[in-house]
This record gives sequence, C-alpha cells and structure tokens, in this order.
Amino acid sequence: MSNDLKPSEQVYRGLKRAGIDLVASVPCVNLQEILCLLSSDPDIMHIPVTREEEGIGVCAGAYMGGMSPAIAMQNSGLGNSINALASLDMLYGIPLLMVISHRGTQGERLVGQIPMGRLTEPLLKTMGIPFFRPRPHEAEKAVEDAWSLAVNEMRPVAVLLDIKFWEGG
Repeated sequence: MSNDLKPSEQVYRGLKRAGIDLVASVPCVNLQEILCLLSSDPDIMHIPVTREEEGIGVCAGAYMGGMSPAIAMQNSGLGNSINALASLDMLYGIPLLMVISHRGTQGERLVGQIPMGRLTEPLLKTMGIPFFRPRPHEAEKAVEDAWSLAVNEMRPVAVLLDIKFWEGG
C-alpha cells in the first residue's frame, strides 16, 4: 500500500486486490475519478446504471454468474436500495461490496445532503450491514477486507467515504 496515491487510486487498488471484476455505478462527483479508472480497466466490467436498485440487481446476477461484484454509489442511493438489498442480497445470501460516497457529513455545503448523511450509518446498522470508514491510506486494505467479509458472511458490506476522505484525511 502506498500513502502517496490519491484517495481514488487507493479505492481502485483495493477493488483490484479484492478481485472485483464487475462494478455497477450511479454517478457521484466524489466517485468520478474512481469511475474513470474503472472504465479504462479492461479487467473490470463497469456498468453505469440509472438507479441504485438496478445496480443491486445487476450485481446479484453477476455474482450468480460467477463474478465478484461491487456497486459504487452515493449514500442518498442507500435509501433507494433498501428493498433490493433486503429482499435480494440479504434474503438469498448474496455478497456485495458497496463503495459509498458519504455525503452530508461535516463540511457538506449542500443542505439537501445532510438528512441522508445523518441517516446512513443508522440505516446500515439497522439492516445489519457491516461498514468500514477508512482514511485514504487505509482504503486499499479496507476495500479488500470489506469484500472478504462480504464473501465470508454472504452479505452486503459497505465502505463509507466521507468528505474528509476525499480531502485526504
């Protein structure tokens, strides 16, 4: 692991080390560098989707087809995807790595992001979805560990990346 990599590169390297070979994504300004890295990687199938629950379904199908999937999304999409997570992944024991840009935390400039920012961790806890909150230099290992936990426990696992993460600290 290298501390001189940008936060996005650390996450990308974690995805590679974890063996992730399919990533569904919903656009988010904080994730844009990761999405560009994924799109240019011939070993990872990057599938942009229009809604988070669509991405959950794509990832479930990919896993059933023998792939190692992840979804990259903003935390506001967690609310959109609760039913798909509960009635698909959690019900049938389908592992999923969720890389989540956690908007609405300290330093957020858009007031509309704050309510979901406050609810993200409580929602994950209520659903019994484990999560990691790495600092940039920990992201590579955290992403790899999150996927390992998802596979070992046959469940979704999240990696939350808040505003401070993108600022380098």
